[in-house]
Amino acid sequence: MYNEYYGLIRSPFEMTPDPSFLYMGEAHREGLATLVYAVNSGKGFVMLTGEVGTGKTTLLHALLSQLDSSTNSAFIFNPRLDPMGFFRMLFEELGVGPACDSKAEYLLALNQYLIDKLAANERVLLIVDEAQNLSTEMLEEIRLLSNLETPTSKLIQIMLVGQPELQDLIDQPELRQLRQRISLRHHLRPFDEGEVTEYVNERLNKAGYTGRGIFKKKAIRELYYVTEGTPRMINNVCDGALLLGYARQETSLGADAIREVAHDLGFGPKDESEGNGKVGGKGSPSKRRSKRRLFRFRR
Repeated sequence: MYNEYYGLIRSPFEMTPDPSFLYMGEAHREGLATLVYAVNSGKGFVMLTGEVGTGKTTLLHALLSQLDSSTNSAFIFNPRLDPMGFFRMLFEELGVGPACDSKAEYLLALNQYLIDKLAANERVLLIVDEAQNLSTEMLEEIRLLSNLETPTSKLIQIMLVGQPELQDLIDQPELRQLRQRISLRHHLRPFDEGEVTEYVNERLNKAGYTGRGIFKKKAIRELYYVTEGTPRMINNVCDGALLLGYARQETSLGADAIREVAHDLGFGPKDESEGNGKVGGKGSPSKRRSKRRLFRFRR
């Protein structure tokens, strides 16, 4: 709707992890380097955590694009499975078949597959996204996969990815054996204010924008404040702000537009927004809030 008005050839703030819009700020470069090192050095069990919307899945896609053809990867993104469902999805991802009738048959077939890949100088990587939703039973099943090894090599590398609650889950006493096997942990932090500026401008440029700037400096400052540097929230607010600007025929957007959209979305720093539904409180770069509402934006 607003693309033509702002001289864009495509929407700059879509929610899908489009690799052509990949932005690698310091936080994501550090995270990617850590994951690539973990895979290339055969670290075995690795854990990546980050708040909702910080770009964990985007980072995983970037990781997979950097691994060469000798890495066979399985990406499990629906962890609410029983063991048989999990193994069935794992085999589908790896291209191992046919389906087996029991867990024991799956383990035997998987062990042979892993040995064959090792003999061919290939490695196997299992990534489990949203791992904070795994049951204790499934975490134990995944731990047992790490028992598939030779005297000198791990046959499969496992990466657990999830929200910070994953750390609490792993810290349970009954999962101490799994916890002891995790050789590398990394927490993906949100963007700082400078990275927010770069992120917004880069996405606009990749969408075809050639003007002097849509978002004013105060708008970027407010954007950082209300989103706390979370990419998914930045996309939501910027998309809504561009729609608001188009409706009002404004070629540049200030802090008021950001604050208005953020308020409608219910976004704001946790210590000020939780419990009262307010955005842009005492610590906000700009305290005034426009009372006019043209749209109600949805998350």
